[in-house]
Amino acid sequence: MTTFEDILEEAGAFGRSQMRIVSIFCLVSIPFSFVYVGIVFQGFTPEHWCRDPAVSGIRERCSWSLQDARRATVPLMNSSVGVTYNQCQRLDMDWNATGLTCDNPESELIQAQLSTLPMTGCTDGWEYDYEGRQSFVTEFDLVCADAWYVDMFQAMLSVGFLVGSIAIGYLADKYGRMKSFLMTNFFIGVAGILVATAPNYIALLVFRVLFGFGVKGGWMVGYVLITELVGVEYRRTVGVTYQMFFSLGILILPLLAYFIPNWRWLQVVFTIPYICFLTYYWFIPESPRWLLSQNKRNEALEITKAIAKENKKTLSKNTETLTDENTDSISTASFMDLFKTSKLRKFTFILSFNWFTSAVVYQGLIMRLGILGGNVYVDFLISGIVELPAAFLILLTIERIGRRLPFAAANIVAGAACLITAFIPDSMFWLKSAVACVGRLGITMAFEMVVFVNTELYPTVIRNLGVSVCSTLCDIGGIIAPFLLYRLAVIWLELPLIIFGTKTEHKLCSDWLMVHTHTHTHTLPNTSLETILRSDIKSSREK
Repeated sequence: MTTFEDILEEAGAFGRSQMRIVSIFCLVSIPFSFVYVGIVFQGFTPEHWCRDPAVSGIRERCSWSLQDARRATVPLMNSSVGVTYNQCQRLDMDWNATGLTCDNPESELIQAQLSTLPMTGCTDGWEYDYEGRQSFVTEFDLVCADAWYVDMFQAMLSVGFLVGSIAIGYLADKYGRMKSFLMTNFFIGVAGILVATAPNYIALLVFRVLFGFGVKGGWMVGYVLITELVGVEYRRTVGVTYQMFFSLGILILPLLAYFIPNWRWLQVVFTIPYICFLTYYWFIPESPRWLLSQNKRNEALEITKAIAKENKKTLSKNTETLTDENTDSISTASFMDLFKTSKLRKFTFILSFNWFTSAVVYQGLIMRLGILGGNVYVDFLISGIVELPAAFLILLTIERIGRRLPFAAANIVAGAACLITAFIPDSMFWLKSAVACVGRLGITMAFEMVVFVNTELYPTVIRNLGVSVCSTLCDIGGIIAPFLLYRLAVIWLELPLIIFGTKTEHKLCSDWLMVHTHTHTHTLPNTSLETILRSDIKSSREK
């Protein structure tokens, strides 16, 4: 009996055909990064203060800048970041009756006098120090009492991720990787344009959920597909490379945001690539491994022959008996298969916890850039550059020293860096930034390892479903992360870092157990982990 691994070895485990497919599919990771952390620019909250019609009239008459008007009319207050201008209240007074002159506005009313005057709410809206740019925050006035609506924008994306990962993961295991991928990208294209044209904030949230429903699931399908088209020994390399293009997208995002100042047009740019991905119908084949798991041997054989032809190889083995060595009688994925045996239960629970903590810390560190002040474009670009070495460090270490030490080291570095950064004074800006970047590198490395280890630990028939279900905890983390970051930062700007550092250190125990179990299983003679798990699932179903 000839197995698919035997045929693939002859066809080329990672030849020209697979290189082409992987290269094309890696592009899917770039817009995914735009969507995942685009809130930093789409939902940027600039400096703001209450609009006063009388002050606006004086400013127009005197040709003052926004900063001149603020210095003359807005009182200072103590906040978690020090003394700042009041953002959510204005002075309850008639500025036309104060005799305020155009020549020297700051000399008329000193701050000590302003602080003793009565205050009122921002009944006439807000002024934003964001000239020439527009985020959905400035368009819908999502500041002060309504600031938590910004958290909802990101949380709704993660709700879509959560539902979409499970649904699309199931569809990919039942109906095929490419069918699900193409259907998902058509859905993303429609939902993305709806987000860009949302007439109000409620509609924006609804369309954002639909947008998220497709984006994460489509990305996971692509990840699984490329790892199934190559030999087992190349899965880690293509998986890490796939994620490295996510980091490349992180570098491109601030450049796009700088040249596209309107959040709606930025959303359109985020969506266009997904419409272009529909052309993959003519370039990317279905997964032969999936076809064999569904007993579609002839289709799998035709695709494998096409791969061999493109790789300039010939097949000499008997293909009439071609089979997937792990197919047996298991042909459909079931959610309960992830929990049928003690080994699978342990993998599922531990991987889910790792997805959760990685998502909270990773998203939190990126979104934090939007509230630190300074030049958000430069800060975002510099922190994004730090992510790129993560993929290379993984590839350099896992084959030489295994998974345990890199996984544990990445989490230790991330957690320690978060805790240290929180207590470095702002006056030591470069040191604080450098340590924060090290933490970003650590959590990126840990996050990328979770993804590819997840694909290794499940057999083909439930691989897409397993990755999708475990990654739903990533989406729950994504729901929590914006509330955790933005609300705690109001109390103390560095408080989220302490929470992130604590979460990362707690993750070490589960990382160690998961990787130790995985490494130990692979040391069994003449036995693959997939064969063991398939056998366990089959036995459980028969019982």
